[in-house]
Amino acid sequence: MADFPGKVNTETSSPQSQAGSMQLMNVSMDLNFIKTIPGILLLAEIVLGLLVWALISSAAYQLVPAYGWVMFVSVTLWILSIVLFIILFLNIRQKLVSVPWPLALMVFYAVATVLYFTAFVTNAASVSPYIYGYHYDHMAAAAFFGIVVTLTYAASTFFAYLDWRDDGGNAATSTVPV
Repeated sequence: MADFPGKVNTETSSPQSQAGSMQLMNVSMDLNFIKTIPGILLLAEIVLGLLVWALISSAAYQLVPAYGWVMFVSVTLWILSIVLFIILFLNIRQKLVSVPWPLALMVFYAVATVLYFTAFVTNAASVSPYIYGYHYDHMAAAAFFGIVVTLTYAASTFFAYLDWRDDGGNAATSTVPV
């Protein structure tokens, strides 16, 4: 009976299952995700998207109605990209097994590429009214960052396509059987 306290195991937490993940409140953070090419591209899309809409919103964009489309695309995709980053970084996609993630990511990035390209063309075509004004530099820089973020979304589309193709392209492989 005297040996009993020395043999008691008081460990209450389980060891980490992966070297690159950290678990907090039943959500595991994938620290290796931000070191991958898709993770770096997603972070670049968030930063560049922020630059696009911040540059436009700092100018008098209401004077040219076309900038409403550019603002809509840039702000919407910026918010969706942040949500997607949170889903991927916190491994929430592992909990949502009914979503065919490779296909969903490929479609999201392809649609984002097309929408940002239309926003870039709209932005570049609408810079001329500001050519002699103070906000010309803002609008021109927004057009530049618009094409850069379009190219990052295109690169993400390519990598998502490769991931989807390696998955077999079958949406049923990642869904829960009913």
